[in-house]
Amino acid sequence: MKTAILGGGCFWCLEAALRQLDGVESVVSGYCGGHVDHPSYRQVCDGGSGHAEVVQVRFDPEVIDYRTLLQAFFAIHDPTTKDRQGNDVGSQYRSVIFACAPEQERIARDLIAELDAERIWPRPIVTEVLPAATFWPAEDYHQDYFAHHPAQPYCVAVVAPKAAKLRQKFASRLKRPTGPP
Repeated sequence: MKTAILGGGCFWCLEAALRQLDGVESVVSGYCGGHVDHPSYRQVCDGGSGHAEVVQVRFDPEVIDYRTLLQAFFAIHDPTTKDRQGNDVGSQYRSVIFACAPEQERIARDLIAELDAERIWPRPIVTEVLPAATFWPAEDYHQDYFAHHPAQPYCVAVVAPKAAKLRQKFASRLKRPTGPP
């Protein structure tokens, strides 16, 4: 298994979307990149801890490679807005890739250059690529939030459309149902 740490706005969105991909073994919501040990959600939301809301993704590189995982990440958030995703504003919602190995940093930077050259978005990508820092898991009530609260208004308005966008754009890469038909 390999690990990726990605931030692209609210971690509920990234978790709900990325966990659908075949080869993704686990997705944990949490915080990374700040200067406070064991930050709380309140400290991160207040913006004073310096952390970004992120997900830690454990994936099988034999099933889904890091580049494909990053392509999915870029497909479900706007990497051109600094410190915001939609109505979520602040450095805790920044677009950031915490590279867990030099190879991940190279792949991330190469992909960003390719996507910028393709002019997919009207503005340049501002996603930060940084060496991995300590990942702090978020409080238990944030884990698998969308699955537990699909009717919550934020989930309906923001999380569900991002998960649906991933299903549409990466239909061939989704987990297959298990068990009896």
